[in-house]
Amino acid sequence: MKRWPFWARSERAIDVVRLGVRLAAPIIDIWARFALAQIFFVLGMLRAGDWHAALSFAVREYSIGWPETRMIIAFVTSTALLGPILFATGLLVRPAAAAMLIITITLRGLHGGADAVLFCAVLFGWYATNGAGWLSLDRVLVRGLETSALPFAAAATKLGAWMDRYVSPAYRLALRLWLAAMLIGISAPNTIFPPSIFAQLPQIVTIPAAILLVIGLATPLAAGVVAMTLATLLMINSPQGATILALILLALLGAFGAGRFSFDHVLFQRKRRMEAPTGSEPHIVIVGGGFGGMACAASLRREPVRVTLIDRNNYHLFQPLLYQVATAGLSPGDIATPIRDMFRDEPGFTVIRGVVSGVDAERAVISADGRNIGFDYLVLATGASHSYFGNDAWARHAPGLKTLQDAVAMRGRILDAFEKAEATHDPEERNALLTFLICGGGPTGVELAGAIADLARHGLKNEFRRFDPSAARIILVEAGSRLLAAFPEKLSTKARTSLEQVGVDVRVGRRVEAIDEHGAIVNGERIRASTVLWAAGVMASPAATWLGQIADRAGRVKVTADLSVPGMPNIFAIGDTALTLAWNGTPVPGLAPAAKQAGVYVANVIASRIQHSLPPPPFCYHHLGSLATIGRKSAVADFGRLRLWGSTAWWLWGLVHVVFLVGLRNRLSVVLGWAWSYFTYRLSVQLITGDSPREVPQPAPLSSFDTPG
Repeated sequence: MKRWPFWARSERAIDVVRLGVRLAAPIIDIWARFALAQIFFVLGMLRAGDWHAALSFAVREYSIGWPETRMIIAFVTSTALLGPILFATGLLVRPAAAAMLIITITLRGLHGGADAVLFCAVLFGWYATNGAGWLSLDRVLVRGLETSALPFAAAATKLGAWMDRYVSPAYRLALRLWLAAMLIGISAPNTIFPPSIFAQLPQIVTIPAAILLVIGLATPLAAGVVAMTLATLLMINSPQGATILALILLALLGAFGAGRFSFDHVLFQRKRRMEAPTGSEPHIVIVGGGFGGMACAASLRREPVRVTLIDRNNYHLFQPLLYQVATAGLSPGDIATPIRDMFRDEPGFTVIRGVVSGVDAERAVISADGRNIGFDYLVLATGASHSYFGNDAWARHAPGLKTLQDAVAMRGRILDAFEKAEATHDPEERNALLTFLICGGGPTGVELAGAIADLARHGLKNEFRRFDPSAARIILVEAGSRLLAAFPEKLSTKARTSLEQVGVDVRVGRRVEAIDEHGAIVNGERIRASTVLWAAGVMASPAATWLGQIADRAGRVKVTADLSVPGMPNIFAIGDTALTLAWNGTPVPGLAPAAKQAGVYVANVIASRIQHSLPPPPFCYHHLGSLATIGRKSAVADFGRLRLWGSTAWWLWGLVHVVFLVGLRNRLSVVLGWAWSYFTYRLSVQLITGDSPREVPQPAPLSSFDTPG
């Protein structure tokens, strides 16, 4: 379906606004709940702190007896203390809001004037009918409560669903009409129309906003403009409680929308029907669920296309933290997110778990697990694997770190070395078991060396009786003249110093000549080590072979300026699969930001072709910086002119990695895991799983057995 450029740009702008609103909605919801909770909690503390004054006030105000007054004040005080806690945490928000709404209306106990009381009541009514946003315990637990054995849980969830469907839209309609009436100047003292809230706003803002609110059209825009104008007045004049509460109410309406009884809802439903796949849309096949493939797929969400994403795994892996799984710092589930879950709300997206074996460019067909899948556009984001520089036999004795399976196996290999060291009586064998040789001084090798050093010095402290884990030798070998060759020399020196301070033996200018089950030969020197880990090189996937293209030494496909394969304009290669030049004439580094930028760019190229609009300019990689961590409180960061090291870079490294993790659960899990390990010096996942078969030892004579220690 052809779309005119103007409408295409308009829809893209609307999608950007919608995305911004979706991102802002949970923040606004938390802000509103905390503000209301604070107001009501202060009320509860005041009543609890001056019980006799509260009793005397209630007797004079309502002319009721002392016993009844005590019960009422006890209810009010307990609700005012417990309700805000539930409200702020997002647990039982609807009943808590209803209770606080009743108290607000009947007792008029909030301070700050009648206008503030009225707006508080309206806000509590909002939460009593709509509930909390998705970043709350209620939303997280609702699906589990619906099928749980807790009393009244199923009935409560059904009641909440009924209110979402019928009561909430009616309340939002009434709220829009109420706000519109005040915007056009309807006011009367001591009524439901406060006279002073919007009186200072210019009519050029209030009249159009009131019309839009009445019909429910462009509600986020109307509420946002009024809110920003009101916020400007707050900065000029002294802030009043009622005005701040009005600002919160407008923010909630703008973030969560006008409801079912509005033109916004009608237009949204129409757009959804238009975007529903018909089967005739262009078919885009993306191979690879890494950073590049996922960024490309996410950027195509709003385009009239069908997308098939193929990956050998059913999850997206956050590779920068693989080494933490390998060193028992994190669980595999902390850095992996199911791909299907990420696109569950996209009817035009299909996810296939399979292994691609070839591409027929002429027929526009890709082969996956013996099945042929046709495509209109193909995006190859197949990543890279280990490269042993022609010595593939080393892989058996020196595993690399590219997949989740690699990380789990490496974790078992490292921990098993300590377990065997505890069991042996031979000092030479124990020394070999406690020697860890890491080949490669890039970011992966540096991070592995630092993590293993922390594991030996802190994570396993006091857990063994026959040896001290801190006596372990960690040797880092690099063939080049310095570590972290892609970083400035000053940061390389800082990284080496930090590693040596935690006990890592750094050896640069040393080339690995052989690796076997007993260790390795480095520059003619035999290093006996039971654990050899490979972090020295990578090789791109066989995409060049599939396409019949000439690859570079690392197996990457040479691409054109728009990242398409030469002579194949409908086939693109991105990430570690492609050879693309960066701003300085060197190949684009194999970093997550580079792959994501390429994925977004290819999605824009495809969208421009579908829409028959101007294509984007040639791809230009924007370097955002490089980070590498060394142990528990040291890292290096290169942002061009800005270069950081030490604890400052370490905090920045942690923040960046948490932000770029996919999924709230993963972010929380990683932060909690890091905090636990950092402050307690205990490992999060000290497990050995999937052991390889061992030789069964012959029974020793009874006299040779002894007790540990």
